[in-house]
Amino acid sequence: MHSSRRGSPKGSDVLVIGGGIIGLVSAWRAARRGLRTVLADPAPGGGAAQVAAGMLAAVTELHYGEETLLGLNVASAARYPEFAAELAEASGGMDIGYRACGTLAVALDADDRLHLRELHALQRRCGLESQWLTGRECRRLEPMLAPGVRGGLRVDGDHQVDPRRLAAALLAACERAGVSVHRASAARLLVAGDRATGALLDDGTELGAGQTVLAAGSFSGQLPGVPPEVDIPVRPVKGQVLRLTVPAPYAPFLSRTVRAVVRGSHVYLVPRENGELVIGATSEELGWDTTVTAGGVYELLRDAHELVPGITELPLTETRAGLRPGSPDNAPLLGPTALPGLHLATGHYRNGVLLTPLTGDVMAELLATGTVPELARPFTPGRFTEARQESYA
Repeated sequence: MHSSRRGSPKGSDVLVIGGGIIGLVSAWRAARRGLRTVLADPAPGGGAAQVAAGMLAAVTELHYGEETLLGLNVASAARYPEFAAELAEASGGMDIGYRACGTLAVALDADDRLHLRELHALQRRCGLESQWLTGRECRRLEPMLAPGVRGGLRVDGDHQVDPRRLAAALLAACERAGVSVHRASAARLLVAGDRATGALLDDGTELGAGQTVLAAGSFSGQLPGVPPEVDIPVRPVKGQVLRLTVPAPYAPFLSRTVRAVVRGSHVYLVPRENGELVIGATSEELGWDTTVTAGGVYELLRDAHELVPGITELPLTETRAGLRPGSPDNAPLLGPTALPGLHLATGHYRNGVLLTPLTGDVMAELLATGTVPELARPFTPGRFTEARQESYA
């Protein structure tokens, strides 16, 4: 359990800036390794997880050119059952809504069918398990699907979790593990002798720490005091999401996550055990805007209705928009920066919930031993600096 403690007597070993699921899991895992850990966030448990649908879709989220990221996603997905059980115990019995329900990706027209066929071929080349179904077979699995469904991919290994319950359980686990939570924002990174030494909070509190983890999601690149040579190329990507309620007479409405590309737009429907149905996923490059727009809601409902016509009968209970932290290659930034003592855990984009277990393990190992686990080495922040230097050469 014991590990090197580099904090000053008054400071902590680790300061985590940001209390979304990535910051919380990093703090919890660090504390479990015996490190005195402090977390700063004005509303811990908030962030992108409050808007996320919680699909653990390592296989159906596979995109061309992201095969390296696939290895990370698959490894994290494999850790989820054990992680969910451990977190339930560590949080005092909180359930994170982990469901091994599988995913069905369907096509509504010939173009979408071709796209899915290509995705299936890519999945098979990557050694992933997915099964091609005819439209009739899709409707046998999910009778609420539209008659026009032309075929689909059944992926039994892509599961789901409830990100809001995940965030609440991680916060409880942090507090029970002895993480000191400061409900304030970091106003400035503190640097002394070419080393990060903690942060000044907006309430005037100075938090000294031997190591600082910046896990502030989309805002990670906005922290004053970070030296210019520390590049944090994270941008906000807006996503709008709807929540509907499935009344008892309609249940079970869908038995698994259903997703499709409708006229080039991605849409997914994630059914929760508590009767909630989550619909997403818009993806908009609009800076810091988090307005829920009529157009966004309309497009999601239109595409979802084409897939599952019965949704128009359901009560619409919530509309939300949030910001995912995107990086230049859509993969996370995990590990040390050019400034000693400052580490990043951000840029998870579409995969923050999926990568929560693995991110916690990677950051705890780095904080306790100074070593980035081999699986995560392609995702250290230095990859962008190196790429830029090569392009200048």
